[in-house]
Amino acid sequence: MTSGSSLVYCVDFGSTFTKAALVDLAGGRLLASGSSRTTLDTDVLDGWDAVRTELQAVAGRADIPVLACSSAGGGLRIAVVGNEELVTSEAGKRVALSSGGRVVHVSHDLVDVPSLRQSEPDVVLLVGGTDGGNADVLLGNAAALAQTRWAGPVVVAGNVDATDDIRRAFTDRHVPHVVAANVVPRIGVLQPDSARAAIREVFISHVIGGKHLSQRADFTAMVHGATPDVVLTAAGLLSRGLDDEMPGAGDVVVVDVGGATTDVHSVVELDAEDASLGREVVPEAPLSRTVEADLGMRWSAVSTVAAAHEAGLLDSGRVSAVSTPAVARGAGLLDSGLVSAAEARRDDPGMVAGSDDEARADVAIATAAVTLAVRRHAGRQQVVWSPDGRLVERSGKDLREVGLLVGSGGVLRHGSEEEARAVLSAATGDHVEGGWLVPRAPRIVVDHEYVLAAAGLLAAEHPVSAYRLLEPLWRVGATG
Repeated sequence: MTSGSSLVYCVDFGSTFTKAALVDLAGGRLLASGSSRTTLDTDVLDGWDAVRTELQAVAGRADIPVLACSSAGGGLRIAVVGNEELVTSEAGKRVALSSGGRVVHVSHDLVDVPSLRQSEPDVVLLVGGTDGGNADVLLGNAAALAQTRWAGPVVVAGNVDATDDIRRAFTDRHVPHVVAANVVPRIGVLQPDSARAAIREVFISHVIGGKHLSQRADFTAMVHGATPDVVLTAAGLLSRGLDDEMPGAGDVVVVDVGGATTDVHSVVELDAEDASLGREVVPEAPLSRTVEADLGMRWSAVSTVAAAHEAGLLDSGRVSAVSTPAVARGAGLLDSGLVSAAEARRDDPGMVAGSDDEARADVAIATAAVTLAVRRHAGRQQVVWSPDGRLVERSGKDLREVGLLVGSGGVLRHGSEEEARAVLSAATGDHVEGGWLVPRAPRIVVDHEYVLAAAGLLAAEHPVSAYRLLEPLWRVGATG
C-alpha cells in the first residue's frame, strides 16, 4: 500500500486547462491524473479544487503537499533591454525564452521607456556588454529605468563591472531588482543559467501574486515556476538522464501546442564541426526553447491559419503528398471553412470539438501550428553565393538527428493516436522544402498523462522520482 507521506500533487495552471498528477515519490509512479477548465473568471484555485476532488478517491487523504507551475493569465511576459542587436540583445532574448517567458519587447540601444511600458512586461531583463567591456549603454539604460522609478522587477545580467553602480541606482530609486551573472561574459560564450534562475525567482516572488489570479494565499505558496521553464527542465532530464544506470533518451524535441502559443523545447548535443557553417555571433545553446505567440489552437487560431496559408502548408495536394490521410483530410478544410473554424475558436476559446468537422478542423490547425513552430525553432541550410563562389550557409539549430519527438497539449491528448502522430509527423522529414533542419525520422510519443510538467517540478528535490515518471515516454518510444 502506498504511504500517504510519499504522495504529492503536481499541478499545472494552464491558460485553458488546469492539469494535475498524483505522484508516489517512493516509486516515481503516476497514480492518477485529471484536468479541469482554468477558472480565470472566478478564482484560479476553483479549477484546482475540482481536479483535487476528482483525484481524492485515489489519494485517500486531504493533507497532500502541492507543487505547481503556471502559465495562466498570460504567463510570464519578459522585456529584453540590451545594447547591441547581434550580441547581448539576442543573447538576452534566448535566455528569456529558456526561462519560460514570452518576449514582448526587445531594445538594442538606449531604451525607449514609453515603448517599453506599453509592452506591459512582468519582468525586464537588463543585459549589455561583455565583462570588462564598454558599459556606457548598459549604465544608460539602468539610469533611464531608475529615473522613471520603474515599478516592475528587473533582472540585471550584463557587464559585471557595472553591477555595483546599477545596484546603487536601483536601490536609491526603489526599483525591485535581482543581480545575476553576465549572460555573455565574453564574445562567443552564452551563460544563461544564472539569469534563468533569477527570472524564476522573480516570477515566484513578484509576478504570480501580481497577476491577482487568486485571493487565497495558498496559490502563491504552491507555485514554483513558470510552466514552460518547468517543461524545459523536464526535457533536459528526459534527454540526459541522471547517470550511467539511469541514462537519457538522447537528443529530444518537445512540442507543446496550447490555446494561445505553441512552444518548442529542444535538447541537442551540438556538433562543434558544424559551427563553421553557422553565422550566429551568439552560439546556440544545447538546451533551448522558442515560443510562437501567433500559433495556437484557440486565441491564436486565426493567425495560425493565416501563417500556414502564407507558407503554403494548407494546400491539400501538397499536404497529402507528404503526410498521412488524417492530416490531409484536415488540411483540405481550407476550401470549406477553415478560416471560419479558426474565427469560431478565437471567439470562444473554451470551445471543445463536438462534431467530426470540428475535430478535423482542430487537426488541421494543430498540424499548421506544429509544423511552423518546429521550423522556426530549427535551423536552416541554404546555398548562398559570395565572391568566393557557391557556399552552404547554416543558421540556427540542426535537429535532423533528433531521435525522440514528444507532443504535448490537449489537441494531441484528446484526439486519436493516429491523428496525434500525424500532426507531429507533419513537422518532420528527410528533405523538407526550404532547407529546414527539422527532425528526419524521430520516434514520436504523446505525453498523455501530463508527466512532463510533473517531472520538471520534481527534478530539483526528487530527481529519481522525476526520472521514473519520464522513463515510460522514451522507453515506449524506443520499442513502439
